[in-house]
Amino acid sequence: MQLKQSPVWKTGWTYVKILAAYVITKLFYRKNTDIILLIGGNLGEKYEDNAAVFHRYAIDNFSEQMDIYWMYDPQYDYIKKHEIPNAVPLGSLRNYLLFFRAKYSVHGHSIMYDLAPYMDKFIFLNKKTVMLHISHGIECFKKILIQKEDIPLLERCNYFNCASEYEYNIKRNEWGIPKEKLIVTGMARFDLLPFNRPSSEIKRLLLMFTWREWLFDLTEEEFLESTYFQSTVELLNSEKLQELVQEEKLEVRVILHPFMKRYETYFRKNSLINDQISFFSFDEIVIMRELHDADLLITDYSSICWDFLYMNKPIIFYTFDQQAFLENRGSYLDLDTDLFGYKANNQGKVLHYLETIIEEKRYDNPFFGRASEYIDFFDQQNCERLAKALFQKEFVLNQRGH
Repeated sequence: MQLKQSPVWKTGWTYVKILAAYVITKLFYRKNTDIILLIGGNLGEKYEDNAAVFHRYAIDNFSEQMDIYWMYDPQYDYIKKHEIPNAVPLGSLRNYLLFFRAKYSVHGHSIMYDLAPYMDKFIFLNKKTVMLHISHGIECFKKILIQKEDIPLLERCNYFNCASEYEYNIKRNEWGIPKEKLIVTGMARFDLLPFNRPSSEIKRLLLMFTWREWLFDLTEEEFLESTYFQSTVELLNSEKLQELVQEEKLEVRVILHPFMKRYETYFRKNSLINDQISFFSFDEIVIMRELHDADLLITDYSSICWDFLYMNKPIIFYTFDQQAFLENRGSYLDLDTDLFGYKANNQGKVLHYLETIIEEKRYDNPFFGRASEYIDFFDQQNCERLAKALFQKEFVLNQRGH
């Protein structure tokens, strides 16, 4: 499943750049001693998530010891907005030169989407770089989806970080990753979140469902009839939700998963969007700000739920297509017994829980006591542990404050 596609001529030109960069590196940089760190995430489309948080940490602590670069998709203009230094366009000749020269690299989704496009066929040429796959969420809800092009990239990775021993066991026993490649460091973005800090009221709701790869090949008519689309729109358009929003002066912010962006028009056209119910695609918001500002989450199986558990904020799990989800993707969690939030398998239950939470002023997450089952660290030092594991203490003593 290609998340991004290019015309044949562009693919061929990319292969030429990759091979040219490899030859140039061998001829002119063989004895180069520069220490280079490459980081990328979210397919280069946003400066978000664990990769971006670790990138900012690396800049703050290791800029004097190494050259740090962020890889980005040139179709997006967030570089100036976030004032990202040393940003390099994905697919450029410079991108591939740096990829072959780098001593370290960190990516969130995939090497070929975050660091070096179409590198799956040439990854064997890079024997130098120490590569780390930094999870963009705790890997518990969705079973891993491995495509043919992923296999050489996953095999090439030196390290996979884990949020906890729980996640370590999944990656070791279910994914089959050798134990020497697994490092338990915690999730980088938790360093920027307030631990155990529920809101003082319920006013802003965040609704975010994850993606469904089996919907990608549907026609427009088929997608509009899908349970995924119908369940989302019917919830937003329900009279009960509209009443709650008006009576309680709620703000509902609906955020599409970035992989579902292709269907954005359908949701906007068919939802009752107003001053209190707003629709956003992933590139219109800053997700860390949304996490801070939201008082409650309504989701299906999105990994964003771990952030709300960490902050001790209420979660309503709307499992409208649980059977289809388990048949098409599968889960490492038992969706009937292991959820750490209110479980609702229909719209009525979602609205019942929402109304009850507001009326009874349940501002925290009653399942918060389970957080330590899935998360090992609550000290906001996850980036530091990650740096120590990746750099093998090579630069740790030179960090600011040490």
